[in-house]
Amino acid sequence: MRMVEFPANLGPLGRLLIGFDRLFEDALRFESEDNYPPYNIAKTGEDSYRLTFAVAGFTPEELSVTWQPNVLIVAGRKAEKNGGHYLHRGIAARAFEKQFSLADHVEVKEARLENGMLVIELVRNVPEALKPRRIEIRAPATQPPQLEASGVREAA
Repeated sequence: MRMVEFPANLGPLGRLLIGFDRLFEDALRFESEDNYPPYNIAKTGEDSYRLTFAVAGFTPEELSVTWQPNVLIVAGRKAEKNGGHYLHRGIAARAFEKQFSLADHVEVKEARLENGMLVIELVRNVPEALKPRRIEIRAPATQPPQLEASGVREAA
């Protein structure tokens, strides 16, 4: 499967609108204030996406992925441990919640934790009845010219 990087010029707007990428190709780039935890969004196919979050130190029980139509919420809350005194604490383990707006029919296919990365696979499943269809455009039928009645009757 070929992976395509999500366009960087969409900034935070593009990162939060999954499945809308075609609509925001020319959006301006600007930086987000909250960048924790760091994450990537990749387009992995015509109708599939992958979100990857760097959540080193979190267990599956400390993470939650909630999906409802048009919204994905990824949250993490580290369990409090009352053991030891840190001389330096450089590994961020603070609570977070990220909310993403999803295009219609984008669903969570799978969520997994591997090597400190939370990987969420998304897919757009558009029902067949809602998929675009090509509509034939017909030209008006050309009719032979009509003879106008001249007031003269034909003999029977």
